[in-house]
Amino acid sequence: MFANILLAIGLVCIIEGLVYALAPSLIEELLEALRNLSLEMRRTFGLLVLVLGVCFLLAARALGAG
Repeated sequence: MFANILLAIGLVCIIEGLVYALAPSLIEELLEALRNLSLEMRRTFGLLVLVLGVCFLLAARALGAG
């Protein structure tokens, strides 16, 4: 279980690092776009991403991961 948590955190760090290393100006544009959204829209977007992440985890588990 702990190994899976470390694996997940490591993968997130790799993806985040790649985004910042390969497209730092895109991050600035994304932050500006998020700043222009209302608080309620950002909250809804966050909840949708959360649900999508849970769906990915359930699908991976169903396919035999972890």
